Formats: sequence, structure tokens, C-alpha cells
Amino acid sequence: MTINEAQDEVIEEFSDLTDWMDKYQLLIDLGNELEPLDAKYKTDDNLIDGCQSRVWLQADMKDGLLCFTAESDALIVKGIIALLIRVLSGHTPEEIASADLYFIERIGLKDHLSPTRSNGLLAMLKQIKIYAEAYRIKN
Repeated sequence: MTINEAQDEVIEEFSDLTDWMDKYQLLIDLGNELEPLDAKYKTDDNLIDGCQSRVWLQADMKDGLLCFTAESDALIVKGIIALLIRVLSGHTPEEIASADLYFIERIGLKDHLSPTRSNGLLAMLKQIKIYAEAYRIKN
């Protein structure tokens, strides 16, 4: 599945819900479905700067594809990082670095997050793009 196909799938999933409390619940559910991050990756090096909550992000190359695992101590934030992983993990660094992530705007996420969570979302995106660019240059 391409990044855009994954985004379209997320948009469709969220468009079925009209109430933002239901959308927050979907985010929480997505976060709860996220595989727990191995304790060895819960290091200061993997903490994302700019998030009010603690978010750890691990990136690994597997067969030329960049795969992300993450965890957060906040339910909604964990759901947000789960969404980002769902859309971006398992693609080449080039695809990730050049991805136009329109789903965030289309599901209304930007408009319904507090300023601190919005900053955290931007910090998560920035870190994912930094990893993608670093792996792109490295290979």
C-alpha cells in the first residue's frame, strides 16, 4: 500500500465519525493497538523534542524500508503516533521524506488538537522526516 493509499484509508475511517469525541476515542483505540516499544528503545536519544508528553520513536531499516516503532505515555498522543506509523512505516526513506501528508488536515486533526498537542504532532512529523532524510543520505 502506498503512503497516499494509507492516508486515504485513514481519511475514510475518520469520515465515518461525525462527533469529535468519537474521533478521539478512535485515536485512543489506535494507540492501544500499537505494539509496545521494547524497553531498550525507551532512551533519551529516542525521546522526541517538542512534545509535552513523552514520545519515544525508533527507526530501523529492513530490506530498504524504514520501519518505525513508538510509544507514548499519553493516550491521544499515542494514537497520533500510531496514525503516523500506520501511514509512513514500511516505505523507503525517499518516499517518506517527500510525502505530502494531507490526511492530517483532511481528518480535521490540526483543528481539534490543543496547541501543545499540535506542537507535538509537528515535532513527531519532523523527527520522522529527519530519520528518513538521514537514512536516505546514508544509503
